Amino acid sequence: MTSTAPGSSHSATEGQHGLVAHSDGAFVPVQTRSERFRSVNVEDFDPVHGREREWKLSPVAAFADLTGGELDGSRLGLAAEPVEGVELSWIPRGDDRIGRAGIPEERASANAWSSFDEALLVRVTGDDEKVAVITRTGLGDAPRAAHTVIEIAPNSRGLVVLAGEGEARLSENVEIVVGEGASLTVVSLQEWGDEAVHLGSHFARIGRDAFLKHIVVSLGGKVVRVNPSTHLAEQGADIEALGLYFADAGQHLEQQVFVHHDAPHTRSRVTYKGALQGAGARTVWVGDVLIAQTAPGTDSYEQNRNLVLTDGTRADSVPNLEIETGDIEGAGHASATGRFDDEQLFYLMARGITEAEARRLVVRGFLTEIVQKIGSAELEERLIAALEAELEGR
Repeated sequence: MTSTAPGSSHSATEGQHGLVAHSDGAFVPVQTRSERFRSVNVEDFDPVHGREREWKLSPVAAFADLTGGELDGSRLGLAAEPVEGVELSWIPRGDDRIGRAGIPEERASANAWSSFDEALLVRVTGDDEKVAVITRTGLGDAPRAAHTVIEIAPNSRGLVVLAGEGEARLSENVEIVVGEGASLTVVSLQEWGDEAVHLGSHFARIGRDAFLKHIVVSLGGKVVRVNPSTHLAEQGADIEALGLYFADAGQHLEQQVFVHHDAPHTRSRVTYKGALQGAGARTVWVGDVLIAQTAPGTDSYEQNRNLVLTDGTRADSVPNLEIETGDIEGAGHASATGRFDDEQLFYLMARGITEAEARRLVVRGFLTEIVQKIGSAELEERLIAALEAELEGR
């Protein structure tokens, strides 16, 4: 009962009340993630109040202009070095390459979709290793909308970094289409300024025997909410979804991750890790994995780990797993939030390391597990330096 065409939607009744129509004509509450209301039109969604399922853990008053206000949908300023095998271009909103990976399930995403003028198309071709870094900067404090399509050709390989710097108030949609047999890494890097607000919805469709490594790194910004949704649409599709975040005093960093196994012998691994320090530091992680009846032989696991460094912080961690077939290889989830391991600290301090340095080493070791999986030595070095700065309070 979900609509997938770019211009379609459920009826307003379904959208407003969280109901879905069954074959007998009766409306019943949404039972699975795949039944949620979807539309590219912002007017099909009710105003956001903060009581809704998808918004109840978010500071909705901090970005009311992005969920319901008018957005500037003109081209964003970009900085990108030319890379052989990676083509950047702007395409009109009516282009048939838009809407293939997914469409909005909530109002902020729909507002951005309704508002953008042109989409940035990132096309990756060729089986050689390549890294493209695309940086959005200088966006200012006006509310803006953006749309990006990242497309990798069959049997191609590449790594694309979509970075944000400086101040911004941005709501955006990112579509990722992975062709048959291709291998793609996408890194969403949030190093925004102290007052920036960023709401991002990522939609990925993975083809037959294709692999996507999707990494969300959130370090800067006052409120950052990046929600990746992955559709394992064809046999043998594989996703490794990774996340790294470090929340300082007054920061809200949020990720709501959805993986939909919809074809035989698909695989997913979801690992998000974060640290919190300072009064009012807040993180939210919600993980949803749906294994459909059409996905026998699925192998799936999701986990979230949070390390609390000081008092006055809050980490919400909610793993969810829905299984509609008994013919699976395996499925599981885990969540843990805690303070330093006293045994690790004791071990280091017993060897002459100060307590402050021991704590720094423990946190760095906890978080760099994600950094080391990126596959770019230059980017890994950059992120380790950023984490060191966070640990030192800069």
